[in-house]
Amino acid sequence: MSAQKLPLLLIVEDDRALQKQIRWAFDQYEALTADDRESALQLVRRYQPPVVTMDLGLPPDADSVSEGFKLLEEILALAPDTKIIVLTGQNDRVNALRAVALGAYDFFAKPFEIEMLGLTIERAQRLHELQKENERLQSMHQPDVLAGLITRDPELLRVCRTIERVAVTDATVLLLGESGTGKELLARGVHESSQRRRERFIAINCAAIPDNLLESELFGYEKGAFTGAAKTTPGKIETANNGTLMLDEIGDLPHALQAKLLRFLQERVIERIGGRQEIPVNVRIVCATHQNLQYLISEGRFREDLYYRLAEIVVNIPPLRARLGDVSLLAHAFVRRFAADNNRGAMTLREDALRTIESHTWPGNVRELENCIKRAVIMADGNQITAEEIGFLGGEQTDPAVLDLRQARDEAERRVIITALARADGNVVRAAELLGVSRPTLYDMMHRFGLK
Repeated sequence: MSAQKLPLLLIVEDDRALQKQIRWAFDQYEALTADDRESALQLVRRYQPPVVTMDLGLPPDADSVSEGFKLLEEILALAPDTKIIVLTGQNDRVNALRAVALGAYDFFAKPFEIEMLGLTIERAQRLHELQKENERLQSMHQPDVLAGLITRDPELLRVCRTIERVAVTDATVLLLGESGTGKELLARGVHESSQRRRERFIAINCAAIPDNLLESELFGYEKGAFTGAAKTTPGKIETANNGTLMLDEIGDLPHALQAKLLRFLQERVIERIGGRQEIPVNVRIVCATHQNLQYLISEGRFREDLYYRLAEIVVNIPPLRARLGDVSLLAHAFVRRFAADNNRGAMTLREDALRTIESHTWPGNVRELENCIKRAVIMADGNQITAEEIGFLGGEQTDPAVLDLRQARDEAERRVIITALARADGNVVRAAELLGVSRPTLYDMMHRFGLK
């Protein structure tokens, strides 16, 4: 029977005797020690300890609190859930209160009672555990509005968290990304995470409708406004009242319509074509484009004042080639979906097919991959898809060199683990076999890099 893993405690103290005393007193924890800001930050980056005790007076100027406050802010930036207990001088209540105001969990004046400090550490550990458990339970019971998005890429996961944060507001969101990166999926995520989710989500592609029809599509028209206007028809903006309107490919909006859209965003009223009545509309706008709007502004093709109205929140979506391990994850998911849709039974990707998929740059992003896998599933002779059935040979890609040896090693390990998990379709046992390590070792490495 293996021993239970001890909870982590980071002790930041330049007084070696006091450091040793604290470590000896709290042997129920796996104690990590640091005597300056840099070494403390390295340990926080590597282990993300739930609780930290730290002295404010640290080298190179132990008589000043500047290093201590700098470390406090940097730890909270790296690991916001970490509970920091500040140890101060006997008559240093002002700095102690300042530390708490900055986000420290508690403070103790030296000399302190070990028993009282122990109770505070235990309480902080328990609070950290409860917060993590609460997050886990919320993720289980809360409907995942981005469930259609498959990713392990840290950058895209940050995008998802941004979407969840801004969705509860009414801020206008501008989604920037190449074609096929999932902009409409994220726009729907904004809608489904908002208070408007019970109302309509309407999407209109500004590039797919002729210029002379786009105005009537957006703003509607009155009966008799033009030849063929047999009845009064509300536009997309009015139809989406109380809900969300997605303006896809906003960069292709005609210049004349940009002024009319700007007025709506400022006044929140519209006039139908041929009408004189102002109609108030309460709608949330989400825009998307693959174009560089700043370049269009410099060319005089997009209004700068409209851009700033639309860009209250700007979200940059990474292309598939920049999403580490995602291409294999998505390929497995598409194989399962299209095999079921086409009654092909259980189908899998052979190793040579996976290598080919991973080496391709996917200029068409997820949409290109989806079409490629769908074709391969339909055309495959057996239940294993080969590189030949994928239909192309991918080109090799090289990453820019990282000159920090520790960072390069950690990044290399993380990339290999993510790639193995993706290739094994999330099967930890299979991924461990590919990596040549035991399953517990792989779990430890996943925990170290924050991989789920």
